[in-house]
Amino acid sequence: MPRNGVNALYYGDNLPILREYIRDESVDLIYLDPPFNSNRNYNVLFKDVGSKLASPAQIEAFEDSWHWTESAQHAFEEVALHGTDNTARLLKAMVDALGRNDVTAYLSMMAVRLIELKRVLKPTGSIYLHCDPTASHYLKVLMDSIFGARNFRNEIAWKRTNARSTEGRWPRIHDVLLFYSKSDQFKYSTTVVAADKAKLPHTLITGAGGDSYQTYELTGPGQTSEGQSGQPWRGFDPSKMGRHWANTFATMDGWDKLGLIHWPKNNGFPRRRSATPFDEDLRSVTVGDVWTDVDRINQAAKERLGYPTQKPLALLERIIAASSDEGGLVLDPFCGCGTAVHAAEKLGRKWIGIDITHLAIGLIRRRMEDAFPPLKGKIKVVGTPVDLPGAQELASRDPYQFQWWAVDRVDAQPVSGERKKGMDRGVDGVIPFLEGSVDRKRVIVSVKAGNLTPAFVRDLKGVLDREGEPIGVLLTLKEPTREMKTEAVAAGKYHSERWRRDYPRIQIITAADLLNGKKVDMPPQLSDTFAQAPRERTTEGKQPGLGL
Repeated sequence: MPRNGVNALYYGDNLPILREYIRDESVDLIYLDPPFNSNRNYNVLFKDVGSKLASPAQIEAFEDSWHWTESAQHAFEEVALHGTDNTARLLKAMVDALGRNDVTAYLSMMAVRLIELKRVLKPTGSIYLHCDPTASHYLKVLMDSIFGARNFRNEIAWKRTNARSTEGRWPRIHDVLLFYSKSDQFKYSTTVVAADKAKLPHTLITGAGGDSYQTYELTGPGQTSEGQSGQPWRGFDPSKMGRHWANTFATMDGWDKLGLIHWPKNNGFPRRRSATPFDEDLRSVTVGDVWTDVDRINQAAKERLGYPTQKPLALLERIIAASSDEGGLVLDPFCGCGTAVHAAEKLGRKWIGIDITHLAIGLIRRRMEDAFPPLKGKIKVVGTPVDLPGAQELASRDPYQFQWWAVDRVDAQPVSGERKKGMDRGVDGVIPFLEGSVDRKRVIVSVKAGNLTPAFVRDLKGVLDREGEPIGVLLTLKEPTREMKTEAVAAGKYHSERWRRDYPRIQIITAADLLNGKKVDMPPQLSDTFAQAPRERTTEGKQPGLGL
């Protein structure tokens, strides 16, 4: 596989993927939102594990936490041996001071990854790390040691929710975005948005004709005795207020001749007046480092996918538009449900997404194909099984990842990200379709990675009867027994009045079949997962960002 495959999704741990696939200084912009459970009790996060290591646990889409495991210990040792002296000493000091706990495990795992992310970033590139106040201060110090304190650009506060009553503390309503560049030469464009009409400026005056005009300061902060800026003009001395003139006397004289100086009646300090009347419909403001105008993903949001850590598309569009050019490469090493790659495609950027679960990779692929139909079948997915031994190895290593991979191969929606035995009640995925204009039905998908018995077919038939659904699919790693095939045939057919044909009520599809492209025999599918997600189009009605 060539390095830096763009417009591609990579399945697996982002650390080895970064090292194997992403070239040095090849990425223009990195956005990452690494999972961290700030909702847990703060004292629990800092509980020292002592000398006993916790059992290893894979970081998953819905398990929003890190633990001090052998992996964290190994990451700590890697930084100590191969990181810069500053970073190695800083991380050791943090672990010595705070102990071996979830927080320092998180910092150790992040340190080794941030080192790799700096390597792949272009000299003109930038990185935005999305986090929350539980760990943002530790991450900032860590990033100072890796990217250099002089390359810190902003700490952005994004208001992510409304305040709710909390006991013993102020409600936590914001996330933090740490913005760093790799050097002094980096891409950045000022963001200007329409002003809030409910918040009129306090500097309006009424002109002779009754129109309103906005006024602006003629002075700047700080007192000086150099040149005209510290001298009185027209009897007004800014130094008495600890300020100085921000413009030359000649400039201000010229504005006065044009009637663009406002002289308050109470002999207050003069101000510059706008040349045109105030129009609240045309007024704009420059976006600063506190973002309150990007709404969170609420229950009624059209773009909501049901992914617990989903971020608004507008949030990522703002970051990508400000810190990259069209055609640039955007990388998200913790891509979750794919908001960053969606925004990158929409804005005409190239993109790479990495995630450690098949659940996320499958979700992103379907999201992108739904929003950008010309991408269907063209998105590269690296790291998923390409042959039967690969599928067998995945099932042996992690049956749940095999389950999510198999469900995605038949374009089904996973019913849950939970790893709790018995919670799915025999349903691992569903494929919706319409029988008539409003009669919504589902194909029930069940996955079996172990040994097979005819009871699995009977159980699936029982699920269909219980759920009142017409078709069930059993996805298996191994070849079904003859008795299983007999049981499946005995389940009969489902007749679709709308499509005027019969479909096997119970279907068995093996991993080998999936790898050969076999699909479920069913009526045409209804794309239910992303039914509310609008397809992205340019003003000419064409799909943007294709052919990158």
